Amino acid sequence: MTKPKTKSAFICQQCGKESPKWLGRCPACQEWNSLVETVVTVTARESTAWLSTEDNAPKELSGLKVERSPRLVFPMSEINRVLGGGSVLGSVALIGGDPGIGKSTLLLQVSAAVADSGDKVVYISGEESSQQLKLRSERLSILGQRLYVLPETDIDIILGRLGEMAPDLVVVDSIQTVHLEELSSAPGSIGQVRECTLRLMRWAKQSSVPVFITGHVTKEGAIAGPKVLEHIVDVVLYLEGEAFSNYRILRSVKNRFGSTNEVGVFEMGGKGLAEVPNPSEVFLASHANGAIGSVVVSTLEGSRPLLVELQALTSLATFGPPRRIATGVDFSRLLLVAAVLTRRAGVNLSNQDIITNVVGGLKVNEPAADLGIALAIASSFKDLQVLPGLVAIGEIGLSGELRNVPNLERRIAEAARLGFKLCLVPKTSPKLLAVTNGVEVIKAGTVAEALHFGLVRPSRKADAVA
Repeated sequence: MTKPKTKSAFICQQCGKESPKWLGRCPACQEWNSLVETVVTVTARESTAWLSTEDNAPKELSGLKVERSPRLVFPMSEINRVLGGGSVLGSVALIGGDPGIGKSTLLLQVSAAVADSGDKVVYISGEESSQQLKLRSERLSILGQRLYVLPETDIDIILGRLGEMAPDLVVVDSIQTVHLEELSSAPGSIGQVRECTLRLMRWAKQSSVPVFITGHVTKEGAIAGPKVLEHIVDVVLYLEGEAFSNYRILRSVKNRFGSTNEVGVFEMGGKGLAEVPNPSEVFLASHANGAIGSVVVSTLEGSRPLLVELQALTSLATFGPPRRIATGVDFSRLLLVAAVLTRRAGVNLSNQDIITNVVGGLKVNEPAADLGIALAIASSFKDLQVLPGLVAIGEIGLSGELRNVPNLERRIAEAARLGFKLCLVPKTSPKLLAVTNGVEVIKAGTVAEALHFGLVRPSRKADAVA
């Protein structure tokens, strides 16, 4: 047998580039001070050509058959929505998020729900002991039948236990704590994370068992470790939420088996994360109808239309140049809308501070919210109310025209379901009935027309009295 050899190499902790000597800047990803010295064990491997068997022989795709159900459907509909109908058997999903956001809580609840439905679940904890997990499960009112806890960090022992138990779902919390004894680098390093994830992926594919792993994040919010980690797994999810808000949004940024536009909404409470089946009602719970500087807009998250309240405040800039502050909306879209209002709609904002905010901590990045931003800014600047019961939907062009947005009928249907009576939409929208599900559709061709239709004008009698 050939004796293993060891060598020292410098490996980039961001992209995995290997260098024989230390460099201040990685030549591959251009990251500074990312190369770390690592001892690499090299073992001469014999040829494995003779290991070819019937199981690993190439097979024609048309002749393959799915023996079992292709997906594991969870009892939680929000998880199924984000995953595209459930977890594909043999897939590996990576969940990231800020510390304390609720990743472990969510996975423990999902594991308990799957176990309650009759399946066997193994929860591998590298950060908590069995007693600590038991305390957390009691707080969440989880009984834990058919839910097995394995507090282990050695990947070889983990895979051996999984082979013995044959579970239906595996959760690893977290991948940065799992290590391989053959590698001399510390747990969480690029080599350990990559190799452990690859071994979990191979086991998942061979056993047709879905695996969920959690990952730490950097201060920039990206998943810690090499970017190749996100390329290895099948699904990448992020659990997002503001520190001051109880609501959490589970967002998919990669999904080989479904759409990446779907989101799941949860509310953090004393019993853990609870599903929010009607997010629009939650985000509009404190909406004051007809308030100045407040507009309801309809945004689309995947196939789900959401109604959210968008607020704007304008104030005369007394010191220095005027500021633009965007919370929950794209800063570039705010600058675009402010410029169009000044140049095309006669709303001079050159000396005004403009602050926009989306209530509830939701982030709205699609252009369909442009018209709502414009109405909110104009309402605050002119001190005029927005028409009560109005929902604004439309994209704004640089010449001041309103452009059509996709899935307009679904947005209007969501507005009707929540009791709104008016929808302000672009004139170029597809032909709609004058009244759609009890909602009156108002069409405008330009931003100036939209401001005329969407803002409540004071009566002449009131002006005379003033």
